[in-house]
Amino acid sequence: MIVLASESASRKALLAAAGVDFEAVPARIDEAGVTAEMRGRPVRDVADRLAELKAVKVSFQRPGQFVLGSDSMLEVERGRWLEKPGDREGLRAQLRVLRGRPHRLISAAVVARDGQALWRHVEVATLTVRPFSEAWLDAYVSACGDDVLGSVGGYHLEGLGVQLFERIEGDQFVVRGLPLLAVLAWLREAGEMTA
Repeated sequence: MIVLASESASRKALLAAAGVDFEAVPARIDEAGVTAEMRGRPVRDVADRLAELKAVKVSFQRPGQFVLGSDSMLEVERGRWLEKPGDREGLRAQLRVLRGRPHRLISAAVVARDGQALWRHVEVATLTVRPFSEAWLDAYVSACGDDVLGSVGGYHLEGLGVQLFERIEGDQFVVRGLPLLAVLAWLREAGEMTA
């Protein structure tokens, strides 16, 4: 069994659906502080650092166990990222920024044990948001409610959010917050799953 250093419903659902035996333990790191400190650094480095901090922190609480930390960042243009929208007005503003243009969703995963990062992987998906109307935006925000406010980008690809896009390049698991195929390969290699 591994430990997932996250409370993310999406990450838990992905691991459960893939048949991974895991326990979820929230990492509770200061994400806002870390992202503020790393402003100006490459976005993939920020995602990787957040994933590492989560995995390492929880690994001290679960000695001897493999701990998986993961994080996703949304890069609008080189070096500029968006945070989670926070509230419905933030969601509207964020989706207006994304409307009619591509963005990159960067998902990082790090496995740690006893305070040491042992493995890491960063993967990118590129998503192009269609040029939707204000009426559609109003209907979307109303229909999704607060469910998407904790999601970087303000959408769930597995739900109504799929209607935002005209093109998606990359792995759907990466879009949903975890480079799952790479994680599964590592788990098999580490003997945590049958190869």
